[in-house]
Amino acid sequence: MRTPPRPTLLALCLSSLFASTALAQTSPTEALKPTAPETKATSELPRREAKADAATGAAAGKDPQKLDTVVTVGQAAALRSALDKQTAAAGIVNVVHADGIGQLPDNNAAEALARMPGVSVERDQGEGRFIRVRGLGPDYNAVNINGALTPASQSDRRAPGLDLVPAGLIRSLEVQKTLTPDQDANSLGGTVTVRTLSAFDQPGRLFTLELGANHDQNAGQTRPRGSMAFADRFVGGRLGIAVAVSADQRRFASDNVETGGDWDDGKLNSVELRRYEITRERLGAALNLDFKPDDASLIYLRSFSSRFTDEENRQSMTLEFDEAQAPGATGDGTVSRGLKARREINKSSAVVLGTELSRGDWKTWAEVGAGRASEDKPDTLSSSAFTADFADFAGLGYTDTVRPMPTAVAGLNDAANYRFSKAKIERSLATDKVRHAKVDLEREFDLGGWDLALKGGLKATRRDKDSEQETFAPSAKLLTKAPYNVPTAQLGLSNFLSGGTVDYPWTSFGPGIDTAKLRSLYGAYPLSAFRDVVDSEVNDFGMKERTDAGYLQARIEQGGMQWIAGIRHERVRFDADGITSTDGVLSTTHTSTSRNHWLPALLLRQQLGAATVLRAALTHSVVRPSFGQLSPGLAVDGDEATVGNPALKPLRSRNLDLGVERRLGRDGAVSAYVFHKKIRDFAFQTDLGGSPGWEDFSHVETFANGGDATVRGLELSWSQALSTLPAPWNGLVVGANGSFVRSRAQIGAYDSGQWVSRRIALPSQSDRSLNLNLGWESPAFGARVALNHKSPYLLEVGDVLDAAQDRRVDTQNQVDASMRIRLMKGLDLHVEALNLTNERYYVYQGDKAHNVQYEQYGRAYKVSLKLAMF
Repeated sequence: MRTPPRPTLLALCLSSLFASTALAQTSPTEALKPTAPETKATSELPRREAKADAATGAAAGKDPQKLDTVVTVGQAAALRSALDKQTAAAGIVNVVHADGIGQLPDNNAAEALARMPGVSVERDQGEGRFIRVRGLGPDYNAVNINGALTPASQSDRRAPGLDLVPAGLIRSLEVQKTLTPDQDANSLGGTVTVRTLSAFDQPGRLFTLELGANHDQNAGQTRPRGSMAFADRFVGGRLGIAVAVSADQRRFASDNVETGGDWDDGKLNSVELRRYEITRERLGAALNLDFKPDDASLIYLRSFSSRFTDEENRQSMTLEFDEAQAPGATGDGTVSRGLKARREINKSSAVVLGTELSRGDWKTWAEVGAGRASEDKPDTLSSSAFTADFADFAGLGYTDTVRPMPTAVAGLNDAANYRFSKAKIERSLATDKVRHAKVDLEREFDLGGWDLALKGGLKATRRDKDSEQETFAPSAKLLTKAPYNVPTAQLGLSNFLSGGTVDYPWTSFGPGIDTAKLRSLYGAYPLSAFRDVVDSEVNDFGMKERTDAGYLQARIEQGGMQWIAGIRHERVRFDADGITSTDGVLSTTHTSTSRNHWLPALLLRQQLGAATVLRAALTHSVVRPSFGQLSPGLAVDGDEATVGNPALKPLRSRNLDLGVERRLGRDGAVSAYVFHKKIRDFAFQTDLGGSPGWEDFSHVETFANGGDATVRGLELSWSQALSTLPAPWNGLVVGANGSFVRSRAQIGAYDSGQWVSRRIALPSQSDRSLNLNLGWESPAFGARVALNHKSPYLLEVGDVLDAAQDRRVDTQNQVDASMRIRLMKGLDLHVEALNLTNERYYVYQGDKAHNVQYEQYGRAYKVSLKLAMF
């Protein structure tokens, strides 16, 4: 395989093709409006304008003309489709749209969403996974696929990892930041909607095939990727069938050094060096069926399924100093080598069956759907330790505080100096199941120049979250005794080596540990003999949420003005069952709550001339805390305890939005929006030791509801395809957006029996997020360079009573580039280069000089051939 192009090559190709395509280039192709079923966004356009257009055409006696099929491709086409949907929406909506051949500009749903204003991404090993909207964490935002709420595979999360949705299955991504009463109110920041391919999205038959490879620079590994999509209409154009399949494999690596915040007055107690080697596989499929027996009826079946397998091998070395040390100083300490090896199998699926009917002034919608997600860890070696045979190494030290590396010490990397101490093995299965059924009814009226639509509906949602875990803890202390009687000599690290040194770039790491050899040490015996009863029981739980909702709303329009007013009622019943452990004594626990919420909403959409829209909204939303916070488990060990809080109140938010958007021709738009959110009963982690009911405890880690939290901000966006410029500049596509957010929340804990509080910014909220995109598009060539910037943000509170212990993520700037070259009609070569600056992920404690975690991932490249046939 050829070495993927460097960024300089991208610039050279771009400049050379400016001249070569100037004579042949035409302006971006006009899109043929698809004959898709009317979407919610288009149905909310001012109806009097649509009626006036129809009347004008009829009066002129013009017959509809059959147009040739024209398919737009590339950045300009995707931009135009997204802007059309955003402009038509009643509320504030941001859209990322695939182009005419289903090409998204990023690799999974999370990374594509990160290009939107007010949206930032949380990365896992350098790869986008969870998204934050307007400074609010992933669990405070809702995600649905084709209208069905998407469950989360992880046991403690509400938010699904969007890296399980391959880009090859996606038609569009939408983030709705203002909710109408007919929409679920379960998001504080925004609701993400993933839409897969439909045959009615296309002007005709579509078939695409993509084959390529992923290459990771850090691991030096190349793996295959591919996708296929087919869409067509049958039975005289009334039946639409769309199928998409995507497969992707990556082998990559990351390098890490972390202290975990183990600092004492600027001196370090311990540090750990880690090398991760990871293999991720994604297999996804979507099948959509749409049947239109007539122009006023639609029956649809939308289905999605994905399997995401994540295998990780982590080699580590940990240094613990006998006394906290300053950088450059040396002293005595202990050293251990470790291995973590795990395989996670994440599955997610969803199916929705529904109908839309129009009969005169009446419209009816009915839908049922189900989704299921699971995370299976069948045999995880979650930790292990090989410690030195003798008590201490002498002369241990480290180099600096940002990326601390150990100083050279004789015997530090010699396997003969270490022997097995302990390991922890976990087997777990988490499942999340969601079912829903809903019906909506709308009636339109003509009130002497005003168009009125009254709409009401009912919805029932059922969600079941379950988690089972078994923990085993074999140790040298157990294995060397009867009935195992393992000789001490067999525990030496030399017996468990993989045959090579760890590929760690910043210092000599020593020999690698072989996973199979370590498993064989305890695998010859029944694991049940090493079962950790407390960990195995208190992490098991079952939670049920029963949500019943109903709403009434009115939409009234005249000219360019549209008002939507209404109210939604939601009743949520919650049950949690778990296990408590008090000094090893187990018992069951059950908690049940029921809450009612009235959620009024008022939205305005005002047309200010032909190209400008003013939007304003006052809405309310409600979100339950994460499942990890609601966990009913309790573990008491002496005067310390860890306990969940299933009685936590939901977070309720009052949201104000105001802004203006202006279209710049067909291929551009500029917008500015301000927002303010007041959140009641914000949930946070705290310490209840010494408080009423916990007087005899020194530390009780749990969660509590605080006072009010606020989020306010400004979002600016500009996108433009500069097709009116003279060649070759008429191929330029530019985009910029920025979000400027401030938040505050009150947290507290008990100190000597007194409640003490302090103010923080909301976790995961960057004050500043910026996206810059520069692209160039022609029939023969396309290129894009994108910058994503996030300012520092609070990752987690280290100590509720001490702000100096808070952990923050440093500024992040990621630069990506892509290029498309037309080889022949219907066949394109795509090249992508990710993380060109090899950006670090750096977490610090208190100030930037004190490491919590420093990690780098290297660059990644993707090369593929894409065939498109129409």
